[in-house]
Amino acid sequence: MKFVSKDRFLEIYAGVLTAVFAVTVFAGFADSKKTTFDEIDVHRINIVEPDGTLRLVISNKAKFPGSFVNGKEIARPDRHDTGLLFLNEEGTEMGGLTFDGWKDKNGEIQNNGHLSFDQYMQDQVFSLDAGQEGGQHYSVMNFTDRGDYSIMDAFEAKKRIDALPAEQRQGEWKKFMETHPGDANRIVLGRATDTSAVLKMRDTKGHDRLIIKVAADGSPTIQFLDEGGKVLSQLPAPK
Repeated sequence: MKFVSKDRFLEIYAGVLTAVFAVTVFAGFADSKKTTFDEIDVHRINIVEPDGTLRLVISNKAKFPGSFVNGKEIARPDRHDTGLLFLNEEGTEMGGLTFDGWKDKNGEIQNNGHLSFDQYMQDQVFSLDAGQEGGQHYSVMNFTDRGDYSIMDAFEAKKRIDALPAEQRQGEWKKFMETHPGDANRIVLGRATDTSAVLKMRDTKGHDRLIIKVAADGSPTIQFLDEGGKVLSQLPAPK
């Protein structure tokens, strides 16, 4: 009867021990409902439901995703963000929190923080932005109406319009908005880059109708406007 050599036996024995150790470790992870880390470095974290539906993405700039609609990702080469992306129960984007900051090649500061929440199957209806462009600082809150159409219509239009010559794009977007009405920025509250503090309230077409402002020199005004932007009355009355 042929026996295995001593060296061969040790190899087999070591292999069996390694396999048993691996099974024990991974079985422990499978049974564990909670794992604690003191510190972890990652590029991206996907938070998912038990059925795999993506609900939250935490990502660096390099791995930040595009937009999601019903669980399908739509490429967004215009996105260069770091932060969080929120998704609803159907795997559709519903807002996010992003931030960046750097000095450009001319030494000018470019800095921004952005928080927004979206209407169902639409774009953002609330946003909060604060940042700096060169020596100009701003912080602004926006409340927006969205039309009764799917965000997919806008994605498809953007893809088509972006392929057109630059001089044709504005006209095509105007045509799109005529057939997809309802979008309007309704309220703007913020500190402008000229250091003034402004509250603008607009009608359903996005026209300024009431403006309350404290200018950079400290002078306050209240203006009432018609649909065309003409000042109907002002407090204090213009001199």
